[in-house]
Amino acid sequence: MTNELPAIGSTTWVVADGYIPPHSTGPAPEMTSHDSVCILNAGPQPAEVDIFVFFTDRDPSGPFTLRIEGRRAHHQRLNDLGQPHAVSPGRDYSLVLRSNVPIVVQHTRLDSRQESNALMSTIAYPVQ
Repeated sequence: MTNELPAIGSTTWVVADGYIPPHSTGPAPEMTSHDSVCILNAGPQPAEVDIFVFFTDRDPSGPFTLRIEGRRAHHQRLNDLGQPHAVSPGRDYSLVLRSNVPIVVQHTRLDSRQESNALMSTIAYPVQ
């Protein structure tokens, strides 16, 4: 048996429910309300991932390009994407992620608007 895993997942993923809560409680940056995409690149080749952000009231933004080395995980806070346009808190959005190699994508939201924090996570939709 080998330690080398094959590339797994899909090259296109969709997150339909994006929303960064506009307020936070607790210490920053750990408890700042945010959305994240958690990306697994289990294969040996680096992944070049383009993220496109879709809005209800304007044209899409992006691509935001990430590089994830082979056999690595990457957690990207969407609040931290800045160019070409930031993803603003308090605004609905959706994502399309495209990669040059198969990856797995999970979407996570931390809502710390109240002292009783909420964490939500779901697998993104893989496009075949």
